Amino acid sequence: MFTLKTPLKKGSRKLINAWAFYDWANSVYPLVISSAIFPVYYGSLFSENNMISFFQYEIKNTAMISFVTAAAFLIVAVISPLLSGIADYIGNKKRFMKIFVYLGSISCVGLYFFELDSIYLGFFIYFLGLIGYWSSLVFYNSYLPDIAFKDEQDRVSALGFSVGYVGSVLLLLSNLAMVMKPDIFGISGTESEAAMTAMRYSFVSAGLWWLIFSQISFYYLPRGNREVKVTKDIFWNGYRELKSVWKLLEHNTSIKRFLPAFFIYSMALQTVLLVAAYFGEEEIDWGSAGAKTTGLIVSILLIQLVAVIGAILTAKASKYFGNLKVLIVINLIWASLCYYAYHIHTPIEFYTVAGMVGMVMGGLQALSRSTYSKLIPKTEDTTSFFSFYGVTEKIAIIIGMSLFGVIDQITGSMRNAILVFMIFFIAGALMLFRVPRKNLS
Repeated sequence: MFTLKTPLKKGSRKLINAWAFYDWANSVYPLVISSAIFPVYYGSLFSENNMISFFQYEIKNTAMISFVTAAAFLIVAVISPLLSGIADYIGNKKRFMKIFVYLGSISCVGLYFFELDSIYLGFFIYFLGLIGYWSSLVFYNSYLPDIAFKDEQDRVSALGFSVGYVGSVLLLLSNLAMVMKPDIFGISGTESEAAMTAMRYSFVSAGLWWLIFSQISFYYLPRGNREVKVTKDIFWNGYRELKSVWKLLEHNTSIKRFLPAFFIYSMALQTVLLVAAYFGEEEIDWGSAGAKTTGLIVSILLIQLVAVIGAILTAKASKYFGNLKVLIVINLIWASLCYYAYHIHTPIEFYTVAGMVGMVMGGLQALSRSTYSKLIPKTEDTTSFFSFYGVTEKIAIIIGMSLFGVIDQITGSMRNAILVFMIFFIAGALMLFRVPRKNLS
């Protein structure tokens, strides 16, 4: 598509808003696909039998989706350094960001064909969507030090999450209306059939939303300052850069101590967020299928609305108390929520947890991103450092989702897995006490 010919200056309000607007575009994926509509649709497909035959093994449907998710993150963890290294070398990270945006958005549209009769094709499309979304974030996050000055990065990072929450909620509201009143949108069939069709249309709407609105960010974000041909000599450049970042950690105590803590609590955070809707679909007594569909979508909507406030309050709190103190407190709150979630059974209890999750969900993500941004050395090679950050996060998710799937498969209950992740939040909080605070002013 088109690109602004004269690059905007770092710190420009228009540039910052354009960067944050990509959150508006892509946040419909984690909301509609990962959190709200797709988990309800997926659970409804297995209303009669929640087991899947896979190479003569009977695997629980929630464990299966956990394993597929872990496999996707394994691919992302492997290819991100490769692609980000090339992108940083040729100075055109936007080109690679576009490739994954298009892969992810088209995969969202493809989920329209996710059905039991073609379940493995559906899993593959879901797999590609995850790769597209998370790989695009490697390049998106790496723009933060390029578009905002150090003292602005907490606020700008929170702005991105907040804009994303607002945009995704708008689409979710229209999707919710379509699922609850499909006849108004011209969708016919029995009540359950019409609702399922409406959910499939929701996947299409998420893909188109992501594809169309991302063009605004692509127009304003800088492409880079050089253009060279990609050859075999720079093919492995990303891995070499990761190795160089690893060596730099020996001389950067702050990052060396922050990343292990981030790894531990991110393992719990991302896994819990990815399985929350599946937990609500399976473990909560909603009373009826219709009440379950509405209740789950409303609870996810509640999370998004509260999360806007939570992200802003977290950014303000970090300004007064410091990044690390706020991160420690949020991790301890998450641990408490996991313990409480283990004991809930009713919709009202699930809504209570959803509201609390919203307050701390975006805050932990946004503040972690901006904290790391402040800790990295002053360098133009921001993509490599954020690639390292991204790989750390992806490996944590691989382990987290795999662990969750194994516990769910063996015990037959998602509750036991949720309780285990409480320990990781506590461990992450304790590890943050060791991170020096001198570079976070």
